[in-house]
Amino acid sequence: MSRFSDTKTAFEHKSQTELNWAYWLFKLIGSPTLTKVGTALTNCSLKLRLPVEGMIRKTVFNQFCGGISEKDCLPAIQKMHSRGVGSVLDYSVEGKDDEASLEATFQKTMETIDFGNQHRDEGIPIVVFKPTGFGRFAVFQKITEGEKLTPDEEKEWEKIRERFDAACKKAYDYKLPILVDAEESWMQTAADDLVEEMMRKYNKEQPIVYNTLQMYRHDRLPYLKGLYERAVADGFYIGLKIVRGAYMEKENERAAEKGYPTPICPSKQATDDNYNAVITYIIEHIDRIALFAGTHNEESAALIMDLMEKKGLAKNDPRVWIAQLYGMSDHISFNASKEGYNVAKYLPFGPVREVMPYLIRRAEENTSVAGQTGRELSLLKTEKERRKEAGV
Repeated sequence: MSRFSDTKTAFEHKSQTELNWAYWLFKLIGSPTLTKVGTALTNCSLKLRLPVEGMIRKTVFNQFCGGISEKDCLPAIQKMHSRGVGSVLDYSVEGKDDEASLEATFQKTMETIDFGNQHRDEGIPIVVFKPTGFGRFAVFQKITEGEKLTPDEEKEWEKIRERFDAACKKAYDYKLPILVDAEESWMQTAADDLVEEMMRKYNKEQPIVYNTLQMYRHDRLPYLKGLYERAVADGFYIGLKIVRGAYMEKENERAAEKGYPTPICPSKQATDDNYNAVITYIIEHIDRIALFAGTHNEESAALIMDLMEKKGLAKNDPRVWIAQLYGMSDHISFNASKEGYNVAKYLPFGPVREVMPYLIRRAEENTSVAGQTGRELSLLKTEKERRKEAGV
């Protein structure tokens, strides 16, 4: 029996109504046809400004998001905290790259860091931002591809660096770890270099600034080894969020279209092996590297626990966190927390209309990731049956 199979622990925070909603929602997401039709209808309704936001909020939004604002997320944050699970507030408004929107996202990130510090004892141990929330994708891309920036782009890049520095400094002043998400490979080198610059500045005493490595990229372990050598030589700590990755189809399509070798591992198994190899490397080098492991994979979560035990680390060692997305893999989150490990949920928030691209991606990913929706459904069904038998 899996150490994550206790559904009573996994779903204790859900009322019967919430459990039933989650079950039917994953049933819907489990059908590619219904997901496609539902996505198209939702997009159409929002474009036509039809009054569907209330319905969206009561269903898919409530399953995968904490609220429309930081304050609106507090009940979800406090509910999870009461069961030992932290929240990483993620402002999930995507895809706008005009200067006014970038400045608004930056200001919202600064407010979220303040909010996280104010409520850290209520369950906000870590904060996060996305590189292209602070600057245009095209600028990151040009730097990554070694192209010369125009004078205007140079000014944009300086502004991006200032925003990164301001967010990381605020987190450093609060001693509140801050994660920087990863994006597509053709902009990522610029982001990697900038995050490393922030690590050198703010991780002198402990890991505060965390970069993100997407392990479907086959070059990430060599990158990590190089980063470790530089950290040892130059005297700074490394913070790393490790995930499998979010842009695989896009990465493969672009590589095929432009005729370069894909940066993506050749198979799911190769990605899993890569993920586990990096987890192992980090735990072996825990004196220099802190780990925030984003995973919905039971084997990887169990491996982290086993490696910690083998290394003689306390279950709640502050350098190791296991994380899942809100609304998914509660069986891992709450069972790991019950055992005493540091666990957090990524908790997206933002206006319903603005967060729809995120929610649609979440639904499509659940439909395409083999086994994810089936596993959620199976666990929810088991809990429904357990409650029925127990007369709850």
